[in-house]
Amino acid sequence: MNLQFLIIDPQNDFAHPDGHLFVPGADKDAERLRDMLTRHQSHISDIHITLDSHHLLDIAHPLFWVDGKGQHPAPFTLISEDDVNHGRWKTTHPGFQARATEYVKALKVGERYELCIWPPHCLIGSAGNDVVQPIAEAVLAWEQEFAMVDYVTKGSNIWTEHYSAVQADVPDPKDPSTQLNTQLIQVLEEADLIALSGQALSHCVANTIRDIADYFGDESINKMVLIEDTTSSVPGFEALGERFLTDMTARGMQTAKSTEFLV
Repeated sequence: MNLQFLIIDPQNDFAHPDGHLFVPGADKDAERLRDMLTRHQSHISDIHITLDSHHLLDIAHPLFWVDGKGQHPAPFTLISEDDVNHGRWKTTHPGFQARATEYVKALKVGERYELCIWPPHCLIGSAGNDVVQPIAEAVLAWEQEFAMVDYVTKGSNIWTEHYSAVQADVPDPKDPSTQLNTQLIQVLEEADLIALSGQALSHCVANTIRDIADYFGDESINKMVLIEDTTSSVPGFEALGERFLTDMTARGMQTAKSTEFLV
């Protein structure tokens, strides 16, 4: 059987208690996923791990924006198209204003999340960008079987959020890394079974799986299995995670506990 794992953003900043955007429960999620990977090690055909990878200067980080008093927004501030159009928030660098205005407009037109300002996280070159230790140990053990993890980076384009691992919220036509990753999707579609995990359920996991499912078509969605006790939502956004589960299980996605998968 062609069994593939897609593990979304299992990084220290999300899954370690000292992380800059720690998701409560993600540390235990990582331990359960480690145990699951170890149990199925000899049967795994491929492992794909996505890595959120940001610059400090990013459209969704505080440094990018200021209010009328020159103060940067606090983490978790939401910035709407109306906020930008009426000057409640403007770009720290005046030369960025026009493009940022177009961006928040595009988010609204595309029915994406309203722009959320996050604590700087998963900065390129930082420890927070690394895979959290339990999962790192498990995948290195799998690579001892003469295999190689497929690492997929996302998020380094400062002009767009990149929740989904297979495309940015507003793809940049000049940056292929922000556009639909058809190569990864096609590899996954060849699998007999795809185990899905990672952080956070409410955002990057939800968006990635929705985008892949839309490309697959309904006939292939039932090969996708979310390992439900290895992923958690960002506090305050739990409703997004629940809505995702409701929507995707209605479309045919399966769910399973880590201890019950392929038992």
